[in-house]
Amino acid sequence: MSVTNKSRGPSDLMPIVVVAGLGTLIVAVLGTWGAMLGGAAIANQPKPAGNPVAAVINLVAGKQRWPGTAATVIVVAELAVVVLLVVLVWAAVRRTGNPRVRVDAAARHLANRNEQAMLSREGVAATAARLGAPQTHPGVRVGRARGTGQPLYGSWEDEQIDIWGPRTGKTTSRAIPAILDAPGSVLVTSNKRDIVDATRLIREGFGEVWVFDPQKVVGEEPTWWWNPLSYVTDIEKATRLASIFVAYGKDADAKTDAYFDPEGESLLSFLLLAAAEANEPITTVFSWAADPTETKPVEILRAAGHHLPADGVQGVINSPDKQRAGIYGTCKKSVNFLVNPSVTRWVTPDPRNSHRLRFDPHAFAAGRGTLYSLSREGQGTAGPLVTALTVATIEAAEELATRSPGGRLTLPLLGVLDEAANVCRWKDLPDLYSHYGSRGIVLMTILQSWAQGVVVWGENGMKKLWSAANIRVYGGGVSETQFLSDLSQLLGDFEPETTSVSTSRGEGRSHSTQVSTRVEKILEVSDLAALPRGRAVLFASGTRPVLIETEPWQHGPHAAQVRASLARYAPPEQADAHRLTGGPGGGA
Repeated sequence: MSVTNKSRGPSDLMPIVVVAGLGTLIVAVLGTWGAMLGGAAIANQPKPAGNPVAAVINLVAGKQRWPGTAATVIVVAELAVVVLLVVLVWAAVRRTGNPRVRVDAAARHLANRNEQAMLSREGVAATAARLGAPQTHPGVRVGRARGTGQPLYGSWEDEQIDIWGPRTGKTTSRAIPAILDAPGSVLVTSNKRDIVDATRLIREGFGEVWVFDPQKVVGEEPTWWWNPLSYVTDIEKATRLASIFVAYGKDADAKTDAYFDPEGESLLSFLLLAAAEANEPITTVFSWAADPTETKPVEILRAAGHHLPADGVQGVINSPDKQRAGIYGTCKKSVNFLVNPSVTRWVTPDPRNSHRLRFDPHAFAAGRGTLYSLSREGQGTAGPLVTALTVATIEAAEELATRSPGGRLTLPLLGVLDEAANVCRWKDLPDLYSHYGSRGIVLMTILQSWAQGVVVWGENGMKKLWSAANIRVYGGGVSETQFLSDLSQLLGDFEPETTSVSTSRGEGRSHSTQVSTRVEKILEVSDLAALPRGRAVLFASGTRPVLIETEPWQHGPHAAQVRASLARYAPPEQADAHRLTGGPGGGA
């Protein structure tokens, strides 16, 4: 049984009991002596002994008379004062907004202040100085350690992953504060508008803000556009883009066809390459995928010197009818999202407005702007484009880092991949995660459960992603027993002492005391499943786990600015709700 739901035994409680008992005894003796002094003075009786202890002993032994009614009134007044002080102290503790909860008992068995040193502001500031990052923003704040009260941070070379169940505060306590503290460019993915409304005004002070909103999550109009084919500069990038589109083209539980799936993906990569070479809009790819007899992609690829991809497309066209139909059908399914004009107007030029701004991932990576990429999961999702834009932007930042001093960005780029499993299914992410830390690209992947990650990356991929992160945060609200059991194992054990006293009733009655220990989990699966709001567990590389108090933006230094941003950008009814509840996504 864990530290949170069972007494640690008499030996653990004995110091508290002893101190409380001594304090009560001292107060009682002094109060009684004071009442006797005051009562004797009022009743004109002999004063009690000058030693409080001696005076009380004399009173109990009958050697000293109680000074009558006056002393009794003084005792009652003293008790009233004590009660009042207790109430005031209790109220003061409540007003701090930092009440102790049951799980806090685990903090003393986890990392101590010395072990938290590398996560402290001083520790990450030293890392920032070594990396040449701004000292004003030494890292990404994670929370405040319970037990020590020390603020904890992830440095600008620490990749992060968070697993928080629904309505546990991940947006208010992690995503929004991280965005507000970022010194350089910021990339955000989400399926909710609150993260945009709460941070947009502040981020406008850093640089240009881009809101990619093909599914009207925010209701943004496409005053700018991005060409996904600008990412396709060779067959390798065409293959990556095809892989992103394919990830959304089939259901999570669908079986993989050993022939048609890879062939369809390969065909899609060739069609993407052909469209990029011909400077065609990406919608042309759907048209080609819908017509298995179209030979124009072959001609374009041959003219551009891509002879093997051209042969690949020609080979599929020349295949038997059923085989060709199966491959083209698989290819077409992966780009079905391109039939929605509400989506494609964000990724195709507008003939009526040739001056519309065009997003350039390379220019963005070199600045201090903010890109919000939004979509909803389900039928008609724009997730493929959100993921493609995310990948293109991060790879542009990586290319810039390669050309920068020390092989890393001077100003770190922060990527907050909120709802990553739903709106940003980046298959290669687990393989690349640890690499980005050395480039000044800090990613925070936020999931609602371990199972969400398994759907996208598989069990091994999810384990790789979790292990590659330097900062891992569990914020509660998850009921997956295997995942929670693994966390319980990582938190470790402690050995409480139990003191037992036995009495011999025979001749020469005697007492014996025995102290024993037992091994218990610091936090059991049930404790982690019921982790209260406002608490999270931090697993950082190189130190023992830490129980932390989460820090919503409402209690942070940017609260007034966030409320101003909400007042400007949130719909009126939501802005009113934010004013009443203290902010957006109260449980997000």
